[in-house]
Amino acid sequence: MSGLTKQAIRNSCIKLLNERPANRQITVKDIVEDCGINRNSFYYHYQDLPSLIEEIITKEADTLIRDFPRVDTIEEGLKTAVSFALANKKMILHLYHSANREIFEQYLWRICRHVAEAYINTAFSDYVISENDKNAIINFHKCECFGIIMNWVSQSMKSDIMEDMHRLCEIRKGMTEEMFRRCEKKFSE
Repeated sequence: MSGLTKQAIRNSCIKLLNERPANRQITVKDIVEDCGINRNSFYYHYQDLPSLIEEIITKEADTLIRDFPRVDTIEEGLKTAVSFALANKKMILHLYHSANREIFEQYLWRICRHVAEAYINTAFSDYVISENDKNAIINFHKCECFGIIMNWVSQSMKSDIMEDMHRLCEIRKGMTEEMFRRCEKKFSE
């Protein structure tokens, strides 16, 4: 029963975050009323609202990482990174404009790191370069992914992010390969 109550609390929080405008704060009272439990039940499972939101975000990140261990193209990786945001636009905007923004940013950094690492490890496994160079390339892609998504969210998610990412991937085609070629040449010297 305890697992069902936790799931009901999480589902109510996600539902309310997707329904409420960004300027209306969600309270524990709102959540317990929505899922039909008492406050004590909420506090039995969660210390406070930020801990609930952090669990929701962490669980989503864990699911994405588990479901996408390989990423063949950077475009596929970017699409993976924005999939949760596209499915929960209002929730993401609410978190972005709330005191819990840091939780969302930590989630996004984690997802972007995974996407960049999975892409590099999948698409460039045949290259032999130093670990420092490989980490530099992964960090570059992580920051690029994070910046693209944060820029989109900061503009209220109004543009077609999938179209924008597709165009960016067309423009930057071959860039990562060139980075690996340069690092490989330097590593072999």
